[in-house]
Amino acid sequence: MAADTVSFVNHPALQRPKVTEREPLHPHNARFGAEIPPAGEIDLSTLDLIDGELWRQGKYWDRFERLRNEDPLHYCPDSFPGPFWSVTRYEDVMAIDTDHKRFSSSWEYGGITLGEPISDFEMPMFIAMDEPRHSEQRKTVQPAVAPDMLKVYEPLIRSRTQGLLDSLPVNEPFDWVDKVSVELTTMMLATLFDYPFERRRDLTHWSDVATGMHNPDICPGGEEEWKATMMNCLMTFMGIYQERQQQPQKPDLMSLLAHGEKTKNMTPMELLGNVILLIVGGNDTTRNSMTASVYALNKFPKEYEKLKADPSIIPNMVSETIRWQTPLAYMRRTALEDVEMHGKTIKKGDQVAMWYVSANRDERFWDKPNDFIADRPDARRHISFGFGIHRCVGNRLAELQLRILWEEIMERFDHIEVLAEPSLNQNAFVKGYNWMPVVLHPK
Repeated sequence: MAADTVSFVNHPALQRPKVTEREPLHPHNARFGAEIPPAGEIDLSTLDLIDGELWRQGKYWDRFERLRNEDPLHYCPDSFPGPFWSVTRYEDVMAIDTDHKRFSSSWEYGGITLGEPISDFEMPMFIAMDEPRHSEQRKTVQPAVAPDMLKVYEPLIRSRTQGLLDSLPVNEPFDWVDKVSVELTTMMLATLFDYPFERRRDLTHWSDVATGMHNPDICPGGEEEWKATMMNCLMTFMGIYQERQQQPQKPDLMSLLAHGEKTKNMTPMELLGNVILLIVGGNDTTRNSMTASVYALNKFPKEYEKLKADPSIIPNMVSETIRWQTPLAYMRRTALEDVEMHGKTIKKGDQVAMWYVSANRDERFWDKPNDFIADRPDARRHISFGFGIHRCVGNRLAELQLRILWEEIMERFDHIEVLAEPSLNQNAFVKGYNWMPVVLHPK
């Protein structure tokens, strides 16, 4: 069933959000709105995958394909975050992700994103720690997303999802990103932190700012505003952390951190680091997968028909969405010693970007990797959650939220129709959507 889009032309939900023009972060990067040449026409030695304009325009797929085929260990000597290596094949990403003896994710070497931390503003967090500290802190928060807690959360997630879907306008356009993806993930995040529910959009704001310092539509004041916002987040959570220390332990994340043997004496910046990690990890990833699932099923309508014919494939479709989308495009590691790979030497101290987004489209590993296949047999072998000791702590919760969303969508709607190409983040780390207008067609 196709919507009568003519009547929607002037609808406010169909006005693409204005994107502020911005200067490139690096002289070699594309100017805002510039024509991006196809990968076959560029000199690989000058390719800089951190170029924000590539991500805003969604013009990176052919570059990754070329790297996988011609230069699977690629060195970028000159980039905004400094020189770095790009690893783009599935097996190579897996090898580095599981080799934490030679490749560090510790904040002391620069952490999990490319570039050096802002001086005097390092935020230690357990994902950016090596053993044994990483596991000690990770174990502290694990109970909040353990299987028994997921059983507790499931009815709550379902009732909220039902309530939200029932409140949406039918046969009328709206922005899926804001109304559904952001709202559902922010409600869940507020529950995980036991954060005041009516102020839950604070969490969205902090998450957006944490990864959007250079985006004038998110953080127009640049580094100064970023620092001020992070300090505001810290003051808020420091108050909650101290309050929970005075109360009996409960299963929310802040209470677990406040009472955990290895986390009850965290420095303020360590607390902030872990809070930001948990907010971004619990927010950006799930929300962008929720939007991706609707987008993918519109791009691949036969898969939507498959889903309607057999809703039992929803859990597998969720895994395929997470593979096809890859909400965090890369993770960084720092070499702790010289490492040989593909006839080249990664030197001790070098930054290495493991491009999950490329590994999940590697033709050597996947059949038809660019296609979205709802019942893809090996979809769960995606690498979007990372691998080894740093595998995403909340991965089961993310899957649960997406599964419930689609179970409830299938109950209510014949079809969710995407009305325009979505607006994409200008961010090489958080790969996601800012806006996607849809119309719901009821059963």
